[in-house]
Amino acid sequence: MSEALVEVRNLTMHFDIHAGILRRKVGAVRAVDGLSFDIMQGETLGLVGESGCGKSTTGRAILRLYDPTDGSVKIDGVDIASLNTSDLRKARPQMQMIFQDPQASLNPRMNVSEIIAEPLREHTKMDSAARDARVRELMDAVGLNRAFASRYPHEFSGGQRQRIGIARALALNPKFIVCDEPIAALDVSIQAQVVNLLEDLQRELGLTYLFISHDLSMVRHLATRVAVMYLGKIVELAPRDALYSDPHHPYTQALLSAVPVADPEVEATRKQIILEGDVPSPAKPPEGCNFCTRCPKVMDICRKVSPEFREHAPGRFSACHLMDE
Repeated sequence: MSEALVEVRNLTMHFDIHAGILRRKVGAVRAVDGLSFDIMQGETLGLVGESGCGKSTTGRAILRLYDPTDGSVKIDGVDIASLNTSDLRKARPQMQMIFQDPQASLNPRMNVSEIIAEPLREHTKMDSAARDARVRELMDAVGLNRAFASRYPHEFSGGQRQRIGIARALALNPKFIVCDEPIAALDVSIQAQVVNLLEDLQRELGLTYLFISHDLSMVRHLATRVAVMYLGKIVELAPRDALYSDPHHPYTQALLSAVPVADPEVEATRKQIILEGDVPSPAKPPEGCNFCTRCPKVMDICRKVSPEFREHAPGRFSACHLMDE
């Protein structure tokens, strides 16, 4: 295994809840609640879970688009979470983000050339000719026709807009990219093209990805390792093949049982785990294990003591009392 490029320790992101005329603090939404994990140089870590579990907030907190409530995030040895504004700006080129909605993440008043060149204007001293050359190079890299450089975002399809976003993210030669559900808003036929593009760019440029998604099949195709989130916490982290073939945590087992199988005979006999109840509010998580209110294997200790997230087998981490028996 290569060295860790990203080291996350006890990452916490709480959003205060205010109420009343005086807007006093009455609580907090615990969107991300003490995450610790590493992302190795050149790998793709898949981050999966239900909508609202804190996946996107985790990605934004790692890149300091949100200021974390607590914890540290080291990218290439530099603690991003503790940098001041000036030093954070200098660190920005090595870490970038590809956003979920390609329409909302592109400035409608800027053409493609201006959008891709914006990071170059902000963070480099390139002259106009060098910037234009770099923009053309990036458009070639993501499969966009150079003749479209003067067009505006509304003139492109969803897949083409996402390619513009990818080109912008690559402009400063980053080491680490957070892909926040980059294919969720795209047609299925376009999704494969964007995923293949991300894979090709990773091989060519040695990129490291945090790939956030709720599409378990796509994560299985892309990821090196997979982390499963539930209500602000990672409940299991393991190498991709090991997690999909032998999930340890009951929540991971339920998630994977919901993925349809292409073989009709297997699908007809396969047991699906149906979770009862709703996801608790992140403003009032249950005592003990966050999953205890819906877990089919719940024990008394689960309702009282929060399980420790630790390594139970080489490379396999989980937070479950069943693993302690």
